[in-house]
Amino acid sequence: MCTATMSAALLLAAACGPTPHDDADAARHTPVHVADAPAQLPIPRGKGSKTPDDDFNGDGHRDLVLNDLVKAQAHADDAGIGIVYGSDRGLQPGARQLLSPRRHAAPTKGQLPAVFDAEETCDLDGDGFTDLVVSTDPPYDGQGRPPVPLQLLFGSPKGLTGKAVKLTIPGAARVGNDWPDQPVCGDFDGDDAEDLVVHASGGRLSFLRGPFSRKGTPRAAGAPVPAPGNVPTGPSADVNDDGYDDLVVRTTQGAGPSALVLGGPTGPTRTGVTLPSGIDVALGAFGRGRAALDAAIGTLDGTSLRYDLPATAARGTLDVPGSMLDTADFDGDGLGDLISSGSRLRVFPGRKAGLKTAGMVTVEPPAQGTTRVVTVGDFDGDGRAELVVRAYVGETKDTVAVYAGVKEGLVEAEPSVTFSSAEFLAP
Repeated sequence: MCTATMSAALLLAAACGPTPHDDADAARHTPVHVADAPAQLPIPRGKGSKTPDDDFNGDGHRDLVLNDLVKAQAHADDAGIGIVYGSDRGLQPGARQLLSPRRHAAPTKGQLPAVFDAEETCDLDGDGFTDLVVSTDPPYDGQGRPPVPLQLLFGSPKGLTGKAVKLTIPGAARVGNDWPDQPVCGDFDGDDAEDLVVHASGGRLSFLRGPFSRKGTPRAAGAPVPAPGNVPTGPSADVNDDGYDDLVVRTTQGAGPSALVLGGPTGPTRTGVTLPSGIDVALGAFGRGRAALDAAIGTLDGTSLRYDLPATAARGTLDVPGSMLDTADFDGDGLGDLISSGSRLRVFPGRKAGLKTAGMVTVEPPAQGTTRVVTVGDFDGDGRAELVVRAYVGETKDTVAVYAGVKEGLVEAEPSVTFSSAEFLAP
């Protein structure tokens, strides 16, 4: 029961990763630079797959989601969401798709949204094609209960096509007058169908049972469930290996304490271990021999990283700067490696005894500008994750780069693929 991630904080490589290909070779990592891939390529047709990650066209290869595309000129309207489709050689910048409010959003009272941001991905209707949960800004006069801002775009053999539908949250599953947002996918009740959890209000969550209809309606939804905070945070994972997906719930946006909420036959209703305050949380299999996953916490001041081991109650600190966190298995050893981004981007190897600074790798930005992690995942099917980062220079220029995972050294020093999100603006 593995789910995909946008702002990634978790990847269980041993459980969720694809089977390595024996014929993987250096041709997978032939650099594709911006100037080499300006032409639009057709989106590969798929037949549906069991790939647990973002596979919108169902061809068995992971795809990439990009928010906040660069603009033709500063202060222009948001262009929408970019999708780069994968192949057996990894991401193909030419096989790209722009999802815009004009073409793909559902209107509310005849008005199209100005905001159109990717929030979460999973196969909500169980047809073998990953679907996309999008956040919008429907008109609201501030009186009473606000409308649901989430819309669903369903995958198909041609990828994400057609108009989105509005997510239906039954009135009985809502409480208070907060916006129902912060969606997290996962199989929280263990029935092999993807569910959604969204924020309700007052320390409660709306639990929407899947599968979902093509009209955006969940199979069932009961009364809101109590939670230790107001901000459900993905990706989900089966933290305690009991067959039900679990999630992190933060007390507030930004820095603050959080807790694990455990799934079960009735959904995510049990509060588990409480985690210390921090800017970000990542869950991963950082050491061997434990049924439960470990939790790494980016501290408030960004000067060190803490990690807690729920199965053994062991704790440790890495005395290095770090704030925003992600995890993946870059060297294919079955252990999670931790990515810390802030002033620098570092990768810490997972070891039998847990996270270590020995063997840490610093990733050099692909270009000048503010560099952030986009996502992590195995895009070429070799059993090792790739690191996707993005360097911004203002609103009109950026570089997206893919760093391949390797057995020795965690990630390659140079990116195997680079391109700009400005390509989505090309006719």
